[in-house]
Amino acid sequence: MRLNAFIAHNSARSRREADTLIAQGRVRINRQVAQIGAVLGEDDRVFIDGKQLKPKKADDYTFIIYHKPKGELVSKSDDRQRRTIYDSLESKFRAFIPVGRLDFTSEGLLILGDSKSIVSALMHSNVEREYIIKIDKPITQAMLEAMENGLHASNAKRGGHKHSEIVEMEFAPFVSWQIIKNTQRFSKLKVVIQEGRNRELRRFFGYFKADVLDLRRVRYGFTSLNALPVGKWRYFSKEEYKNLRKFLQEARNG
Repeated sequence: MRLNAFIAHNSARSRREADTLIAQGRVRINRQVAQIGAVLGEDDRVFIDGKQLKPKKADDYTFIIYHKPKGELVSKSDDRQRRTIYDSLESKFRAFIPVGRLDFTSEGLLILGDSKSIVSALMHSNVEREYIIKIDKPITQAMLEAMENGLHASNAKRGGHKHSEIVEMEFAPFVSWQIIKNTQRFSKLKVVIQEGRNRELRRFFGYFKADVLDLRRVRYGFTSLNALPVGKWRYFSKEEYKNLRKFLQEARNG
């Protein structure tokens, strides 16, 4: 296995980040300073900053839930110096990987973990995502029909990031929805979907010329926000780890 792949597989660093560490001379194979492109032998040991990086066991992982506030990016850094989730989380979670994203103006449940394979499995699964949304228009019959039957939007730019190249989008039928309040000035509803693509809900309502004023994710599959305060984090509960193992077993069995 290539050295950068070994580092990426057994830590939360990417291959590019691994190559940077190697180029900086911070990685050793046994007692020798490693070189870019190095290939590991079966008995080789890898050290980063003097600390051995051991291969992870299949069940060696940690996951947390973070109640992301508005005004934070789900990113390691930002060229505009905006606040990121890692500015709020403890330094020990610096290498944790988020399961998907919530945009800068959204808040709610964000899962982070130290296993890339599990993060990927959760991110690309069809587990339910539940949101509470407030929009600046009344709920119309056309919206209800689209939630029920799905929607193909040939122009799905409204609601997306201004630099996004996504123009068209296919919206699957919602799993469920509940109208909490519906007035001429604004509406509030709880919706459940199974995808959560790039600003999907903002684009969906944007198609009907409605802007999302507030968006909060309250559930992701078998994890719920419950009473976790904004800006706080917690480890997975025993029940959530149990459900995660069940999810992984089902994913392996197809």
